[in-house]
Amino acid sequence: MTAAVNPSQTGAPVFYVADEHPHPEGYSTSLGFWIYLMSDCLIFAMLFAAFGVLGANYAAGPAPKDLFELPLVAVNTTMLLLSSITYGFAMLAMQQNKIAQTQLWLAITGLFGLAFIGIELSEFAHMIHEGATPQRSAFLSSFFTLVGTHGLHVSCGLIWLVTLMVQVGRFGLIEANRRRLMCLSMFWHFLDVVWIGVFTFVYLLGVLR
Repeated sequence: MTAAVNPSQTGAPVFYVADEHPHPEGYSTSLGFWIYLMSDCLIFAMLFAAFGVLGANYAAGPAPKDLFELPLVAVNTTMLLLSSITYGFAMLAMQQNKIAQTQLWLAITGLFGLAFIGIELSEFAHMIHEGATPQRSAFLSSFFTLVGTHGLHVSCGLIWLVTLMVQVGRFGLIEANRRRLMCLSMFWHFLDVVWIGVFTFVYLLGVLR
């Protein structure tokens, strides 16, 4: 805001707002979501760092090679990667303004996401049944925290996905819904990238130690 001198007799200053560069619709939403993703990157970076420090402290308890079943983890990883591909198909259908196809691919994405969460919960239940609980060792505490945080993100993503499917069903592919689907796309692919890190750093390297 800039002040200018009023040439009238009162001499009172007049204030006006300087011209701003125009921003496209949804600019603040996209910028804010990128900032959120960067903050999420920091959270997962800290969890990976904690696992890197604590992941070898077994406290005479089970080690990764005693607990992890790589074939099952590979299937779970496939579920999440396939969900990323199907979400990409949903975005292509959205660009073509095909509501029914968009909804179909979103539903398939949700099913793959549910399969991922189901397998992960089954793995957790099996580990806890074997006595490998989070309080058993520093390794298990950091493992459950890292993998559980990722699973919580996927669960929130599924809730978000269902909500958007309802919105698209009611209002169609309006600009606001397209923007929301784009934000969820970035979030979903981000979770895929994080999971690849989890699979490599936690499961694969853990079994090979």
